[in-house]
Amino acid sequence: MFVVAGKKLRGSLSVKKLLQETDINQSIRHLMDSCLFRVKPDDERQQVIAELSERGLDLVPVVDKGELVGCLMEKEIAHLLEDDVTEDAQLQGQRCRWKKPYLEISPWTLWKKRSVWLLLLFVAEAYTSSVLQHFEEALESAIALAFFIPLLIGTGGNSGTQITSTLVRSMALGEVRLRDMGRVIRKEVSTSFLIALTLGLAGCLRAWMMGIGMEITLIVSLTLVCITLWSAIVSSVIPMVLKRIGIDPAVVSAPFIATLIDGTGLIIYFKIAQYFLGLN
Repeated sequence: MFVVAGKKLRGSLSVKKLLQETDINQSIRHLMDSCLFRVKPDDERQQVIAELSERGLDLVPVVDKGELVGCLMEKEIAHLLEDDVTEDAQLQGQRCRWKKPYLEISPWTLWKKRSVWLLLLFVAEAYTSSVLQHFEEALESAIALAFFIPLLIGTGGNSGTQITSTLVRSMALGEVRLRDMGRVIRKEVSTSFLIALTLGLAGCLRAWMMGIGMEITLIVSLTLVCITLWSAIVSSVIPMVLKRIGIDPAVVSAPFIATLIDGTGLIIYFKIAQYFLGLN
C-alpha cells in the first residue's frame, strides 16, 4: 500500500511488514520505503515498459507534481509488457504492425507486407553469388577455403545482429541519438576487437581440428577478426543513418546488415586468401 500525506506520495509499505511489526508505537514513517519507483502520466510508454521489465514490479504509483493520481496494477503492467512483446515480434517477423489479430489477416495482406522487403533482400543476396563466381578460380586452387564460408558469413551476421538489436532499442528509448555516432562506433569497435580475438582463436582451433594446413588456418583466423570488426562498424552506422533519413531501423536494419556483411565478408575472405596464397 502507498503512504500519502496531504495528497503527496511519501512512500510505500507492505501489509506483511506492517503486521509483523511488534512495536505498536513505531511510526509509519520509519516502516515505509520512501525510495520507490514511480511514473508520471506523460511518461513515454517505451521508457516505462523498459523500467518495468528491468525491475519486475507488480504495483507502480502514478504521480503528478508529487500527488498520487493513480497506480498501475499487476493486470495493467502485464498488458503493457504483452503489447511490447507483440510489437517486437511483429517488427521482427512481419516488419509491420497489424491492426487485426493474426488469424483475421488475409494471405493477400501478408503477401503485400512481406514480399517487398523479401524481394529487395533477394536482389541483395544475389550479390553474394556474384562474389563467389568472381573468386571461382581461388576456390578451385584451394578447395579448403570453401569449408569455412558458412562459418565466416554466419559469424559476421550474428555479430551484426547483436549490435543492431541493442542499438535499435537504445534509439527507441532515446538513449542514443545521431550525434552519438562516434561514441557508439568507438564502444562497439572496442568490444568487437575483444570478441574478434576470441573468435579468431576459436577459428584457429576449429581449422586445426579439421586437419587444415597452417596457411588456411591463418587465413580463417585473420578473416574472422576482420569480419567481426567490419560488422561492428556497419552495424553501428546503418541503423543511425536509416533513422536520420526517416526509415524505421527496426524494419530493415537486421536483414539488410546481414545481407551486406555476407557479400562484403566474402570479399574480405578471398582478398586475404589471395594475399597469403599468392592467387590471382
